[in-house]
Amino acid sequence: MTQAKLYLFDDRRARRWAPFSLTRPAGELLFGCLTIRERAEYIFGIKCFGHLSRHVLVGFDEIDSAPAISLSDLPDNSTRVILSSRAIPEFQEFLLPTEPSQIKVNGVPSGWVLPPGTAHPSEISLRDPSVNPIKNTLELTGEILEHPWDLVARNPTRILTDIETLWAQNSVPDESVVIGNGLISLAPEVEIEPGIVFDTRQGPIRIAERARIEGPARLVGPLYIGPKSIVHGGIVSSSSIGPICRIHGEVSKSIFIGFSNKSHSGYIGHSLLGRWVNLGALTTNSDLKNNYGTVKVWTPEGYINTGHTKVGCFFGDHVKTGIGMTLNTGTVVGAGSNLYGNETPLPHVPAFSWGSGNDLTRHRLPEFLETANQVMARRKIKLTPGVVGILETAWKRTAERL
Repeated sequence: MTQAKLYLFDDRRARRWAPFSLTRPAGELLFGCLTIRERAEYIFGIKCFGHLSRHVLVGFDEIDSAPAISLSDLPDNSTRVILSSRAIPEFQEFLLPTEPSQIKVNGVPSGWVLPPGTAHPSEISLRDPSVNPIKNTLELTGEILEHPWDLVARNPTRILTDIETLWAQNSVPDESVVIGNGLISLAPEVEIEPGIVFDTRQGPIRIAERARIEGPARLVGPLYIGPKSIVHGGIVSSSSIGPICRIHGEVSKSIFIGFSNKSHSGYIGHSLLGRWVNLGALTTNSDLKNNYGTVKVWTPEGYINTGHTKVGCFFGDHVKTGIGMTLNTGTVVGAGSNLYGNETPLPHVPAFSWGSGNDLTRHRLPEFLETANQVMARRKIKLTPGVVGILETAWKRTAERL
C-alpha cells in the first residue's frame, strides 16, 4: 500500500456541480471535518497525487490542494487507486487488492485499483465508472453524493462521525459553559475566551489548531471550526468552517470551504461557500420558503427540485456581497461575482457578474484578478499561475452568459 498512489476523478455529474466545478475539482470541497480528498487519503492511507476533472481545470495548483492533471499524466509503473470524488467511504478496515479491481461504494461502481502495468481507465469510464466493469471488486461501505446540496444536508452527521472517529479525547475549556455530555475536542494552541457556551446536546464540537473563539459566542454541535479560523461572536451551529475563516453573527448548518469572511451580523443557513468569499455586513440568506415547500435549485441541466424544505445558497469561489445583501432560498451565485445594493438577485447569478438585482454586467477580468491578489495577500497567500489560468479560462468561457 505504501507504493500505491491515489487519484480522484470527477465523473459526468460531478463535473457539473455548479457553481464550484467552474474553478475547482469536486474533491477539494469540504465535507464534515475533511475535504473529500483528505478523507480518501485517510481511508486508503496513501497520498492523493492529482484530480482527474474537466480538461479546463488541468493546471489547478491551489496551495494545500492536490493538482488537477490529465489522464496522460497517470503513471503505469505503480498501483493506482482511482476514486470518484462523489464517493464517500466510511472509516473501515480493508486490504488493497493486488489484482485489477473495481471499487464499489454501497454497491455503486466508484473507481478502480490498478496494479502496475494495468491500462488506465478510458475518458468514457471516468465520466461513467459503471461501463467496462472488472470482475474483481473492492466493496466498501459509504455513500454517494448526487448534488452539492447533499453535502449540506448530510454534513452534520458527517461531522459527528469524523469527530468521534478522529479525536476521541474530551477537552473541557476553562471558564466556559458546557451544555450536554457530547465530546469537545480542542487542538493545540486554540484560544477560547471566558464565557463561551458549548452546546453538545446534539453532537460533538472540534476546534482545530490555532483557531480562536471570541465572546460572546454560542457553539452548537455537531460543529467543526478549522485551523486558524476566528469566531468573532454569535451563534455557530451544526456547520463546517474551513481554514482561516472569519465568522460573526449566525451560521447554521452550512459549509465554509475555507479562507472566507462573514465578519459581521447577518444569517447564513443551509449554505455552501467556496473559497475567498467575502460577505458584507448584514448579508442574509433565506433557507425556508414562505409556503414551506421544497426548494428548486438551478443547475446546468436546468432547475432541479431538491426534495428539501431547508436549502440556502451556493456561493462560488471569490464571490463578494455588499452591505445588507439578501438572497432567496436556493440561490446559486457564480464564481467571481460582486453583488451589491438592496435588490435581491435572481435565483441564478452567472459567474463573474457585477451589479445589483437583475442589473448585472461583466466583472472585468483585470480588476477581478487585482482584487483576488489583494485579498489573498492579506492571508499571506499568493494567487498561483495555475489558478490564474483557471480563472482566466472560466471568465472567457462564461462571457456569453451576460
